[in-house]
Amino acid sequence: MGLQIRDDRQMKALTGLSQAQFDHLLPIFSDIYQTTQQKTYEDGVKSGTRRRQPGGGVKGKLPTMADKLPFVLSYYKTYPTFDVLGQQFEMARSKANENLHKLSPILYDTLVHLELMPYREFATPEDLKAALQGVDRLLIDATERAYHRSTDHAKQREHDSGKKNSIR
Repeated sequence: MGLQIRDDRQMKALTGLSQAQFDHLLPIFSDIYQTTQQKTYEDGVKSGTRRRQPGGGVKGKLPTMADKLPFVLSYYKTYPTFDVLGQQFEMARSKANENLHKLSPILYDTLVHLELMPYREFATPEDLKAALQGVDRLLIDATERAYHRSTDHAKQREHDSGKKNSIR
């Protein structure tokens, strides 16, 4: 069940992490997962919708944390379709989708906890300067973003440079 990882090279190829990095990440991922599950349980008890104790019910195809973490890491390393991901982990594509959307926020919280997430926004120029302290080279990803044009023709023409013509 799950990925059959033979060595460190294959671990890096499938998850993007070495075995040592994976072993460092696993206990923190596990703690955050348990905290999230406990909070979900308590919220369910308060709202009156919870019927089972934590850990009750069917165990699923990813019963352990050592199965859950490679599942989400391999998705973000290779971005397969849910059909392919489900096949790799012996589950239906709908369960692969469900598991991924359940585990992704936990991986995100784990990386935030370890301070491994990059900065996405800066409130002030001083925050940017502090983040760049000691950096020799800066790469900027300048991806184009769609501009929502006005339906009013006169306003739309103000923003039209005429450089790109889309098929109309």
